[in-house]
Amino acid sequence: MTVPQVLHRARDTARELAWLFKGVMGENAYQAYLDHHERTHPGGLPMTEREFWRDKTDRQDANPEGRCC
Repeated sequence: MTVPQVLHRARDTARELAWLFKGVMGENAYQAYLDHHERTHPGGLPMTEREFWRDKTDRQDANPEGRCC
């Protein structure tokens, strides 16, 4: 492999790891919500990011057995 190929592969691997980490930590939850909302409610107004996170934490607080910590 040439140096540019190694760098390209390293960059791709770093992006995949970042995507995986964000998924595990829940950082991409709002984007996943927007994607789902667009598919299931085309043209509908989605929650703002602030509203989404408030709703998510309210649901977690109401159902604490649904999470590990």
